[in-house]
Amino acid sequence: MKIVIVDDHPLVRKGLAAVISMQPDVQFAGEATNKREALSVIELTSPDLVLLDLKLAEESGLDVIVAARGMGIRSKFVLLTSSASREDFKRAEEMQVDGYVMKEALPEELLYAIHLVHKGRKYYDPGLVTSQLQDNEMSPADELTPKEKEVLISLGQGCSNREIAQKLFISEYTVKKHVSQILAKLQVADRTQAALYANSIGLCKYEATN
Repeated sequence: MKIVIVDDHPLVRKGLAAVISMQPDVQFAGEATNKREALSVIELTSPDLVLLDLKLAEESGLDVIVAARGMGIRSKFVLLTSSASREDFKRAEEMQVDGYVMKEALPEELLYAIHLVHKGRKYYDPGLVTSQLQDNEMSPADELTPKEKEVLISLGQGCSNREIAQKLFISEYTVKKHVSQILAKLQVADRTQAALYANSIGLCKYEATN
């Protein structure tokens, strides 16, 4: 099993490399610190699995996954994070990320997750799942479909209907339908209020597609 590590902290990369190198069936194939480097290393080495930090300085690990999948890369992705953010977790679920592991996890937990994902299963940190299940406070954004969330993110970034259509590869008519549904579900009067809402809950800190 070939693994690439993507994290913007050198000590974290070294630590992860040391942990996975203990396994006789695992090969450390490369490392990267940001999205550009990650896509280059992944394309070059074709790893079976990528250990990916959710927060890469000013970038998001989720955007790395979107870009890699857009390039036809078939590697599996395990997110490593210290964030128990409901929004991060929901977006990872919507993107069907293969694994989601807290950085506080023990080495043996990480290795278990790696082997489980390599076998085609998904692994989500039990502590994180429990935390999410205990959080019964529903956000209006939870009612949105994945595509509606992408449109809402673009609204929050100030995009016009034409720009959203080009960005998400859909028609302007479809964008208008999504905007109408978003306004109804969020119970706001117009797209400006929807954009303000998107920014207030932190949706717009990530690019929907990149």
